[in-house]
Amino acid sequence: MSKKDPWRINNEIRVPKLRVLDSEGKQIGILSTSVALKKASDAGLDLIEIVAGAVPPVAKIIELGKFRYQEEKKQKEAQKKSKAAELKEIRFSPFIGEADYQTRLARVKEFLEGGDKVKLVVVFKGRQMGSKQFGYDLFKKILTILGDKIVIDMEPKFIGRHLAMIVSPVKKKIISLKKEEE
Repeated sequence: MSKKDPWRINNEIRVPKLRVLDSEGKQIGILSTSVALKKASDAGLDLIEIVAGAVPPVAKIIELGKFRYQEEKKQKEAQKKSKAAELKEIRFSPFIGEADYQTRLARVKEFLEGGDKVKLVVVFKGRQMGSKQFGYDLFKKILTILGDKIVIDMEPKFIGRHLAMIVSPVKKKIISLKKEEE
């Protein structure tokens, strides 16, 4: 195995027998390593061990550059499909006005519908630290409105002067299962 490639290539393959595939992925059969190397060199291609853990290991007769390109393409596609849920933060004040509260609550709902986790933070300033209960009451009010659409990832806790809680949306598959049970 070279430092750049995670696969064994040509003479680096040290097993007696291999399951060999051609460049289109069609199975040629189980061959000895020397015969597989000869077939690859006759075709002017490389022998690349692609599944080392299989019994016998699987190798492919293909040009190394083309194989690297295909693997990079697969990785990029997989990366596009796996969207990590972002953590969005919405800040409240313990004595927030009703209009501001409704605006921020609408943003929370929007983020949750988009599949993102939301960190709800109540910021206390100065003498407000004596009124910590208002932060907890605000979270209770938010939780009753959001109801069963969310899952609490982190219970409300104080981090310095901030009361924080993390919520995430309930997965859509779970919701559809609940509807089928009813």
